[in-house]
This record gives sequence, structure tokens and C-alpha cells, in this order.
Amino acid sequence: MASVNYQTRQGDSLDYICWKHYGRQSGAVEQVLAANPGLAELGVIYPENITIVLPELAAVKTENTINIWD
Repeated sequence: MASVNYQTRQGDSLDYICWKHYGRQSGAVEQVLAANPGLAELGVIYPENITIVLPELAAVKTENTINIWD
């Protein structure tokens, strides 16, 4: 999956955009912020016609956990 350019609509927020595009994938907001310098300075709710790059997400490394009842 390649990166996608997203045009904001009035009232969009980054967590909503990430949820609609990536679903419940962990680390999406952080990776989108890293791919879009200055995006955090725009605030929580975005105005119309801001272009946001939605990158292909890097795999989030998870640690193996052992439950005491395993």
C-alpha cells in the first residue's frame, strides 16, 4: 500500500482521519504526524483543504508476553 494524500473537510480531526483510513491500527496518529511536519501546530480540528499525507504504516513491534497461567 502506497501513501495517500487526504484533503481535509471542515471539522476533520487527525484521530478521525486515521481511524477512517487505517482502522484500529496502533501507532497510526504518531506515524502520520511524523510524515507531516507542522501538522500538530494546526490544532485539533482542521480547516478545509489541508493536504495530509497518509503513509504506509510501518509494522509496530510487539513484545511477546507470557501470562502466569500459560
